[in-house]
Amino acid sequence: MDFDILCYIVLFCGWSLAHSHNNATETKSCNPDMCKFLVDFGVIMEKVNCMEAKLKESEARLKDTEMSLKETVTQLKQDKATKIIFSTTLRGSGHTGPFNTDTILVYKGVITNIGNAYSPVTGVFTAPVAGVYYFTLFYHAGGSHTQYLFLHKNSEVMVMTNDHVTHSDVADNGGNAVFLQLQQGDKVYVRMGANSHVWASESQTTFSGFLVTQM
Repeated sequence: MDFDILCYIVLFCGWSLAHSHNNATETKSCNPDMCKFLVDFGVIMEKVNCMEAKLKESEARLKDTEMSLKETVTQLKQDKATKIIFSTTLRGSGHTGPFNTDTILVYKGVITNIGNAYSPVTGVFTAPVAGVYYFTLFYHAGGSHTQYLFLHKNSEVMVMTNDHVTHSDVADNGGNAVFLQLQQGDKVYVRMGANSHVWASESQTTFSGFLVTQM
C-alpha cells in the first residue's frame, strides 16, 4: 500500500536526520521540524484510516441497497408477467332458468380470458397465483320471477345480488362487486338460486374479474 511506503520513507528520513545531527545535538531526541512533521503525519494517517472505515461501511450499505433493488426489480417483472383478466357473458336465446335447484351459471360468451384462469365449460374461475382479485357480476332479468345470484369463493358465499317478483316492473337489473384474497387453486363462480332466472341473450348478464396484485 502507498501509505506503508510513505511511512517507511518518513521514518528513514527521520532516522537519517537524527543520525546526522547526533554529535551536535546529543540532548535532543529528534529534529524539531521532523518531530512536528511526524505528529502531523500521524494525525493525517488517523483521519485516512477513519475515512477508509467509513468507505468500507458505505460500500457495504451500497451492496445491500443494490441487492434490495435487484429483488424489487425481479418482483416487478414477475408481477408484470402475471396478467389474469377475464370477462364473460351468458349466451342463449331469452332467459336462463328458472330451475328447481341451485345452478352454477356457465358464462360461455368469453370476451377476454388472459391467463386462461376461467373455464367456459364449468363456469369456474381458478386462481393461478395467490393474490388479491376483483370480481363483478351483473344481470338483467324479467320481473315475473325472483333473481338470486351468489358469488362463491370455494363453498363460501362472498356477495350476492337479488330482486323479488314484481308485476309493475317488467324488467330487473342488479349486480355486485368484491375484492377477494385468494390462494393458488381457490375457485370463484356464480350460483343462481332455485326458481330464479336471468336474461341470457344480448350480453346483459356478465361475470368478470382480474388480478389486482400478487401476495
